Amino acid sequence: MATSLNLGFPRIGKRRELKRATEDYWAGRLDAEGLEAAGAALRAEHWQLQMAAGINSIPVGDFSFYDHVLDAAVLVGAVPERFAAIGEATEFPAYFAMARGIGGEHGIAPLEMTKWFDTNYHYIVPEFGPKTAFRLQAGRLLRQISEAQALSVPARPVLLGPVSLLRLGKSVEPGFDPILLLDRLLPVYAELIGQLQAAGAQCVQIDEPVFATGLGEAERGALRRSFAALRAAAPKLRLLLASYFASYGEDLPLALSLPIDVLHLDLVRAPQDLDAALAQQVAPGLRLSLGVVDGHNVWRTDLRRSLAHLRRAADVLGEERVLVAPSCSLLHVPIDLGAETALDPELRGWLAFARQKLGEVETLRRALGGGEEEALAESDRVQEGRASSPRAVHPEVRARLAALTAKDSRRQSPGDVRRGAQARRLPLPALPTTTIGSFPQTQELRSLRAQMRRGEIGAGAYEEGIRAEIERVIRLQEEIGLDLLVHGEAERNDMVEYFGEQLGGFASTGNGWVQSYGTRCVKPPIIYGDVYRPAPMTVRWSAYAQSLTEQPVKGMLTGPVTILQWSFARDDQPREQTAKQIALAIRDEVVDLEAAGIRAIQIDEPAFREGMPLRREEREDYLRWATEAFRLATSGVRDETQIHSHMCYSEFNDIVEAIAALDADVISIEAARSGMELLEAFSRFSYPNEIGPGVYDIHSPRVPGAEEMAQALRAAAGVLGSGKLWVNPDCGLKTRRFEEVLPSLRNMVEAAKAVREAL
Repeated sequence: MATSLNLGFPRIGKRRELKRATEDYWAGRLDAEGLEAAGAALRAEHWQLQMAAGINSIPVGDFSFYDHVLDAAVLVGAVPERFAAIGEATEFPAYFAMARGIGGEHGIAPLEMTKWFDTNYHYIVPEFGPKTAFRLQAGRLLRQISEAQALSVPARPVLLGPVSLLRLGKSVEPGFDPILLLDRLLPVYAELIGQLQAAGAQCVQIDEPVFATGLGEAERGALRRSFAALRAAAPKLRLLLASYFASYGEDLPLALSLPIDVLHLDLVRAPQDLDAALAQQVAPGLRLSLGVVDGHNVWRTDLRRSLAHLRRAADVLGEERVLVAPSCSLLHVPIDLGAETALDPELRGWLAFARQKLGEVETLRRALGGGEEEALAESDRVQEGRASSPRAVHPEVRARLAALTAKDSRRQSPGDVRRGAQARRLPLPALPTTTIGSFPQTQELRSLRAQMRRGEIGAGAYEEGIRAEIERVIRLQEEIGLDLLVHGEAERNDMVEYFGEQLGGFASTGNGWVQSYGTRCVKPPIIYGDVYRPAPMTVRWSAYAQSLTEQPVKGMLTGPVTILQWSFARDDQPREQTAKQIALAIRDEVVDLEAAGIRAIQIDEPAFREGMPLRREEREDYLRWATEAFRLATSGVRDETQIHSHMCYSEFNDIVEAIAALDADVISIEAARSGMELLEAFSRFSYPNEIGPGVYDIHSPRVPGAEEMAQALRAAAGVLGSGKLWVNPDCGLKTRRFEEVLPSLRNMVEAAKAVREAL
């Protein structure tokens, strides 16, 4: 019979237990032993849940206290020297310092952070250089295997493969290619594989998602050498190679030729890979893991369609050589739909979270052997009901979309003409200072929101509290000396969820948490139908903030691509169509903000780069419709209204021309944590509008000094010129404390004044 396996499971716990335990450790309310115990309890719970679902092969090593790429770097001893004085990176003080940095006068900058392929999960970027040395530190992974064995878990260790680890990292020296470290790294992996075999592992999963991005000759050669070394180190151990998120493409023959026992195919993103693999005449003994349950979205699986894939493979290979799996790790979906008792019953019937997806995997495994007709018939009814449901269609939205012309996605005048009109309406100094939008969400704010949700206070008391917080934030910004203010977003729970709660075609969950990075968890809304705006969403709060001050206050919105990308989007129509529906809803809000007297409006697109297809040949079409969606959202205003946008924690060098095509008057981009590396792109491409490269990293608790930020500004001015330069943090301040934010912003304003005076 076929076998079922899971590639990975969410770490945070049904009630975000890991988040709370970790933050308690950071705050000194929990010691290291207590945090370890919390992690062990979650691992045991999640393993037992997978066993109860009937999964035959369960991952171990997919758990992390912060990030699995950081764990992989620590596992092989790839720890930068600046953290050595803190202690061993296998212990929490140094481990969390690598992720978050250390504040204070002698602070230590953390490792960079960026997006995990095209997901909203952020990983910690390892640093590599010619002097990087590796040494195995496998104690934590080996202890987890022992824990699993004690619970009789059919454990399969999961490792990030050596080639992907090197490619996901960054070079600390210009011109150095980390892939040159492979010969130094492979002996450590070989030693690790040997230890896993000695510990009783029978199969090891090697994740090499670098396949999804397309390989060069250097990567192809590195993969051949890597798997040859791993096979030689443990000839009796079964090796499972997994890639996901995209097709293997032209590298599928390479994957099939490697000395492995199992090859995983993501048939949700790349169903064509199955026929391509079968046409290659899969080597005798090689088994295929078929990812037929979507690990990246929340819709129930069409069991009949997935079973057809499985049967096609079984007809060629035999059932015993077929493994049934999710398409990727279930890290990207919430844990259990059972907690969502308030969801509309019809919509709830269309959904599956991690626990339900495991059930679908096991149902498909059994169905491949015959039977499960009742489950298949129920799946058919769900798919038919969703396809015919009137709740998914809004005729007015579709008519409006069909009537669009090219003029609707163009501003009235070119950027240089707009700049003059905006300068007259917004008299700002050179190097104007601003923030990205959000200010810290205090415990008092969260309590206020919770009281409102529980019905303990009425709408009047809630709104009074929000107005008081907005006024406090306005006065703080005036006192600090910022030039373009924000209202602080006190009323918002999340930059996407907040809009999802107010837009038609969206549904919100009560406990649908997923990990974004570290302890930052979000509840992505669910797009189930055509999107529209029933009523204004932000206008009253922005207008109220503007009424409190003579200084300009930005309106703050989230852009259409980011709302699409950071939601669980419908899968029954092209993403382009959904993005443009969202864009029209945001356009209506932008026009209303302008009518309310808001002179600058920021439409954030931090997911713009993230949404780009991983395969290079598919990117041009995406960039076409993504830029069009942004311009559609922003082109309904007059020349004198300044449009801002923001992007963060992505690689921008290869899309700088597309960023320019957005035609935002001002764009702010993450730059501090990456050492202003984006300036390389702007040294080659003359960005036509104004830009604010972030001068300090808000994802670290450290408070940067004024001179440190002044140096970053001087570097930026040397490339961009001071006339186009804005001064701002890397990202929003929601996750920080006021004790960190206020001194940082004061230093930022001081830095801007110092550089301004020297112009």
